[in-house]
Amino acid sequence: MQHDPNCLFCKIIAGQIPSKKVYEDERVFAFHDIHPWAPVHFLVVPKVHLHSMAAVTPDHADLLGHMMTLAPKLAQEQGCNPYPDGGFRIVVNTGSEGGQEIHHLHMHVIGGPRPWKKG
Repeated sequence: MQHDPNCLFCKIIAGQIPSKKVYEDERVFAFHDIHPWAPVHFLVVPKVHLHSMAAVTPDHADLLGHMMTLAPKLAQEQGCNPYPDGGFRIVVNTGSEGGQEIHHLHMHVIGGPRPWKKG
């Protein structure tokens, strides 16, 4: 599996930098964001080092499908209420102009109860 020894997320996946793990399998590692934007905010990161969505090829379709189908299950386990009243959002920043800060493909899963919402 391809890794970048200077990549922060590769180091987290390897256990060289501590994280609060949400989930792990042979293809992905999920962990809580250190600067959460919402009550639920974690990242799903492929274990193979891909710089961004711009590096994705058709060969990565199964990996991306795995990440996308895993997100709803993990979101609910982490405290997001079920759809349609609850929910979450998925954000994938791509490149510096797209807001990507760590250049290892990652998916933000963000949601959870919003105390300011009436109803």
